[in-house]
Amino acid sequence: MAVRRDKHEQRKQELSLFGKDLVRRCSAQCEMCGDSGVPLSIFEIPPVANEPEFERCAMFCDTCQEQINQPKRRDNNHWRCLNAAIWSEVAIVKALAVVMLEKVAQQEEWAKDLQEQVYLQEGEQALIDQITPELK
Repeated sequence: MAVRRDKHEQRKQELSLFGKDLVRRCSAQCEMCGDSGVPLSIFEIPPVANEPEFERCAMFCDTCQEQINQPKRRDNNHWRCLNAAIWSEVAIVKALAVVMLEKVAQQEEWAKDLQEQVYLQEGEQALIDQITPELK
């Protein structure tokens, strides 16, 4: 058990090295919903590699992280923020936003309408295809 905890702590330490750069990138706002003035933490977008990768990390608020990790607690109204997130200049954030939009669109008409606005650049579909099977 201690070995697992040690590995977890080591992973957190390695991720913390990205902290300043991620905060600069996101201007201290959740990269998914845009909330500011709330605690943000590093979220590794699945699939997670053995070594932490800056390109697969984002700064998300607790609400976004909880709803990504616990789909049964998902508040579809919160995900109206995807209207902005699907245009993110950060490819991995945009890809996760599209994946979340697909999930919300299974229940919400507004999300289906928003899906029609999604424009993907080269390589972004590959990121979406990697993320999709990893999220419930």
